[in-house]
Amino acid sequence: MFPPEEPQTLSILSRQNPRPRTRNPHSLTLNSRRPGSHGGRSAAAEMDVSEEVRAAHRRELLAFLDNDVGRMYLDDIRTMINHKRRRLIVDISDLHSFRDLAPRILRNPGEYMQAFSDAVTDVVHRIDGKYLKEGESVLVGFEGPFVSRRVTPRELLSEFIGSMVCVEGIVTKCSLVRPKVVKSVHFCPKTDKFTSREYRDITSNMGLPTGSVYPTRDENNNLLVTEYGLCQYKDHQTLSIQEMPENSAPGQLPRTVDVIAEDDLVDSCKPGDRVAIVGIYKALPGRNKGSVNGVFRTVLIANNVSLLNKEANAPIYTPEDLKNIKKIAERDDAFDLLGNSLAPSIYGHSWIKKAVVLLMLSGVEKNLSNGTHLRGDINMMMVGDPSVAKSQLLRAIMNIAPLAISTTGRGSSGVGLTAAVTSDQETGERRLEAGAMVLADRGVVCIDEFDKMNDQDRVAIHEVMEQQTVTIAKAGIHASLNARCSVVAAANPIYGTYDRSLTPTKNIGLPDSLLSRFDLLFIVLDQMDPDIDRHISDHVLRMHRYRSTYNGGNGDGTLRYGREDEADGDSLVFVKYNRMLHGRKPGRGQKNDTLTIKFLKKYIHYAKHRIQPELTDEASEHIATAYAELRNAGSNNPVGGTLPITARTLETIIRLSTAHAKLKLSRKVTKPDVEAALKVLNFAIYHKELTDMEEREQERERELERKRQSDRNRQQTSGSDPNGTANGHGSTDAMEEDEIPAAGFGRTLSQDRIEAFNVIFGQHMRVNRLDMISVDDVERIINGIATAPYSRTQIVSLLEKLQDDNRIMIADGTVHMIS
Repeated sequence: MFPPEEPQTLSILSRQNPRPRTRNPHSLTLNSRRPGSHGGRSAAAEMDVSEEVRAAHRRELLAFLDNDVGRMYLDDIRTMINHKRRRLIVDISDLHSFRDLAPRILRNPGEYMQAFSDAVTDVVHRIDGKYLKEGESVLVGFEGPFVSRRVTPRELLSEFIGSMVCVEGIVTKCSLVRPKVVKSVHFCPKTDKFTSREYRDITSNMGLPTGSVYPTRDENNNLLVTEYGLCQYKDHQTLSIQEMPENSAPGQLPRTVDVIAEDDLVDSCKPGDRVAIVGIYKALPGRNKGSVNGVFRTVLIANNVSLLNKEANAPIYTPEDLKNIKKIAERDDAFDLLGNSLAPSIYGHSWIKKAVVLLMLSGVEKNLSNGTHLRGDINMMMVGDPSVAKSQLLRAIMNIAPLAISTTGRGSSGVGLTAAVTSDQETGERRLEAGAMVLADRGVVCIDEFDKMNDQDRVAIHEVMEQQTVTIAKAGIHASLNARCSVVAAANPIYGTYDRSLTPTKNIGLPDSLLSRFDLLFIVLDQMDPDIDRHISDHVLRMHRYRSTYNGGNGDGTLRYGREDEADGDSLVFVKYNRMLHGRKPGRGQKNDTLTIKFLKKYIHYAKHRIQPELTDEASEHIATAYAELRNAGSNNPVGGTLPITARTLETIIRLSTAHAKLKLSRKVTKPDVEAALKVLNFAIYHKELTDMEEREQERERELERKRQSDRNRQQTSGSDPNGTANGHGSTDAMEEDEIPAAGFGRTLSQDRIEAFNVIFGQHMRVNRLDMISVDDVERIINGIATAPYSRTQIVSLLEKLQDDNRIMIADGTVHMIS
């Protein structure tokens, strides 16, 4: 030991009441209380354990290692020696059976940590005397059920200061590993003598803190030279642990706690990992050198770091749950049932809901032996008009997916989504901070207002969406972080609302390099249809009128709205029918079942993680044929689809087929799975909602035309015309055919038909790079592509309207384009 330190090298706490004991002049009894505790000892006093107490604890722990329970750790010690490790992990539950040892260690770990280390070191010396070098000791870590002491950073309050806790969270920051001096050796050239000095800080488990300044002169004022090669160091790293994103309180900032990892615990985790860290929660003195303001910095001194499985919050399956899951999977309408059960408060969008179910199930990730990584996660994007429930669908995914992180385009930067290199406020060194996609590893990232992102920020997610990694090479840091997540994005078209006269690619306004990374792209339109509007209004009004059971426990007499009735407990599979909530009851032979949210979560989690389907030869051939047909159809379609058909589309079909096989709890991907996947993909590529709207417009036109024809037939039967003159040569029909389309084609052609004509005509002229075309060719081309034919008079009228808009010029039956 060396002489006592000068007063300025003691901690702030130790300066408050420096009363030395008469028995040991080097140990101080500190009567200052621990912040937030009731009569507890200070942090410095916990380290100052007398030799007698430490020896007594050491004998007690040796007795524990010699009893029946403790002997089980002899095999662990031998394994530790064989693997060249220096830390023994002890289960805290084994200490409960020996003299009530566990509660004492949990309450006052500072008294027992060094004694436990000494006891295990003695056992190691008995087994292998040459394993440890002189001055080395075996470290001890703890694991097991901590019950009330297993907390999150938000629950880590002052009552735990000075005790041992287990903190669960996600690593957001990691500092670089730095050496920390433990013992320095100094040489005096004048006296040819070596002197050594030990160093301890507030985080040590024994002894009082010492000064951190290297001595430059000895007692006789002789110059000392530090021998760095003979000094002893230990690794040192600081981490930041944040609350789990799915468990953080809404509307509040997530809480973090700093963790100090030393020796073999450094580099045991990286940003984005979910960890459970066991350690001693300590309060450190304030940074200001002057007065103490009563606010202390708290850190967790780790003694064990264990990585948590991403499914730590996995639901618990009862035998009844497994039976119900298999029963649902055997139903022929299982796919439709799960789609209808997702966000039943949103009317329609059945195909998008089915796609979301497949996205949450995902395909199978493959890592080939040659290093190739094939992602299994499915990426999806929704582009459409305002007020079509895009954000509500994202909210439904947040409620059902086990791990989902939500962000917005304007509220996120490129580094905020991926990873950032920041400077440590204390040391000034660079450290890595994980972004949203790294934190959502093995989960889902929901990005709303995707079109509001800057182009530079949008490029940052290209690598994540395909390679599923975040590579950082800046500020001297080169790292690659895992970001194996699905991306669900919602965006508005480039003009705010969807312009049906333009192609989908021009409406979306995103580059093909980004669009090709999305497996599915849905165009969601605000359909102006009286029947659909009537159904939506009826559905929304029923949702607002629905009232669940009266909730008098709040004390305010409020009612709970929109809650599904689950009075029968967690085993309930289907939502109970309520006429106010679900409308008219379906007739006999019709099904309108809806699964409860809890059961839907269990079903998706079970199917995603327990089933790993494999492709069959039949499914592989069908996928190859379907891909070839999609490529051929894409090259022949002048209007084009929502997504470019590339080799990524082939992988999309495989992923969707595998997800559908998971939904059916099948170990093999069969042809029906491929067909179901192709239906979803075709709906996304060929924007079927737009086609459905045009079909309804055409049907209304046909009904209107039939009505006019019947009116004309009645007029011919009566032998009179609208002008009151009889005409036996059919002059009325000739007049109507000539005058109605020319003077008022808006009454016979809907706006959708006019826009469809403009799209087909414009696409043909642009694709073939034509400057002129005859009217006859226009009629032939338009009627060859359009779903309903146009008459010659209608085509001439539409061309004349384009001439009025200065887009074309008609001369001698030829149409000239105006550039």
